Amino acid sequence: MTMCADLNSTLTAAQTYRAAARTALAERLATRAIDAEQRAAHGFAWIATTVAALEATLAWFESGQDSNPLDARIATLAFAEGIGQLVGGLPMGQNEIFRPADLGLGAAARTLAAACAGLLDADHAATRAEVAAALAEGRWPSETLHDPDLDAIREQYRRFTDAAILPHAHGWHLANDLIPDATVQAMAELGTFGVCIPEAFGGLGLGKLVMCIVTEELSRGWIGAGSLGTRSEIAGELIAMGGTDTQKAEWLPKIASGAILPTAVFTEPDVGSDLGSLQTRARREGDHWVIDGAKTWITHASRSDLMTLLARTVPDATGYAGLSMLLVPKPRGTEAKPFPADGMTGSEIEVLGYRGMREYALQFDAMTAPVDALLGGEEGQGFKQLMRTFEGARIQTAARAVGVARRALELGLDYAMNRRQFGKAIVHFPRVADKLAMSLVDFVTARELSYAAARAKDSGKRCDIEAGMAKLLAARAAWSNADAALQIHGGNGYALEYEISRILCDARILNIFEGAAEIQAQVIARGLTSGRN
Repeated sequence: MTMCADLNSTLTAAQTYRAAARTALAERLATRAIDAEQRAAHGFAWIATTVAALEATLAWFESGQDSNPLDARIATLAFAEGIGQLVGGLPMGQNEIFRPADLGLGAAARTLAAACAGLLDADHAATRAEVAAALAEGRWPSETLHDPDLDAIREQYRRFTDAAILPHAHGWHLANDLIPDATVQAMAELGTFGVCIPEAFGGLGLGKLVMCIVTEELSRGWIGAGSLGTRSEIAGELIAMGGTDTQKAEWLPKIASGAILPTAVFTEPDVGSDLGSLQTRARREGDHWVIDGAKTWITHASRSDLMTLLARTVPDATGYAGLSMLLVPKPRGTEAKPFPADGMTGSEIEVLGYRGMREYALQFDAMTAPVDALLGGEEGQGFKQLMRTFEGARIQTAARAVGVARRALELGLDYAMNRRQFGKAIVHFPRVADKLAMSLVDFVTARELSYAAARAKDSGKRCDIEAGMAKLLAARAAWSNADAALQIHGGNGYALEYEISRILCDARILNIFEGAAEIQAQVIARGLTSGRN
């Protein structure tokens, strides 16, 4: 049998196991609420995500097989590890391992193990060593998207990142500097802020797959650079999908050109993911809106020009029904006066990583917004409007994680090649080589799952499950790669002067924002047991 045939039969066995897990969870949920079965539900989500990652990895391998010998080794290790975790234990967190017995899948796991015995019983040490050796020689697995235009976009942004971001990012991080205006302008000139905005409004009119490529490459340089486009992505999608013709004509060209930098103002103290409990209020008074309340964890709040602000405008309506989205213009802040708008104050939240835009807690005390600030001109639609952006935002977050995962691997590899102990470079020690090889495997599987989610979104289908899977897996890959790379650095990795210290801090946030890992798992499990997929 050929390798592809072997992997396809392995994938079929994994898909059968996934189906058994889905049936087992559905039986539990027939009599119990999903919150009462969180461990089982979230474990199933990880099973489904792992199998989806194997599907994406195999599709990647089959699309270019024989073009790069390294690809076959990556695919083999991905399947060996994925199947091994399915039958042995899936890491949902650092101290949370989901076992087949947690969902009554012992017999199904044994069947899967028997079907994949050849893969599971093989010693893959030589394969890992070959992968690490290839990296040390400068050879990487295939990354072409089999489209010259897409490959050219990647190359353009990689060159930009290498020249304009990587040499400066760690210094900016240590100084807690904002991404310089000149760098923001250069990103705007590349079209970064208008990738998905329609051409009719000055954007590039491209899809989420391009957005993934752009975000991945910028985030490889610094997560702050990759994340700068997130606010434009969210605001652009909100306005393009829900705005009036006047709002689209007013705001979209300015967002696409970078003339306007938006910020997302949703989260509130003590609310977190429970958006239905938001308390910030906006009321109509004459020819304007008056806003009162508090928001927190607002990224880039000072240097932004437009707030997409979720507030309660229908006070008698409970939960999501009373929420509306407002487009609130504001003057751009400065270092001396970060919040010059009347009725708005803010204080910076000091953070470990994810710098370059800064985080703020905001207070609104009778701040005013124009009468036409209501998105779409209709009250009570804010939560629905926001929900439509979650898929794109989570896919982009996955792409940010993929970029961070790659940079962590690059730093670990560079250090391992140059650090000598006991008379040789440490890259030649198996435990170091293993970390590098499996970091590469995790990077590729996360990348391909993210691309699969982007393609699903570009096809026009609902893809909250695919987006959740991509973010769930990619965030784990970013963290594990950063942790492994810091371990390779040893004590030096703990020193602020080494870039990997920043990467570790940046990677940690990816499991939290745009929906924490637990939220993603809940979305996946609920979606896959509701009959939608």
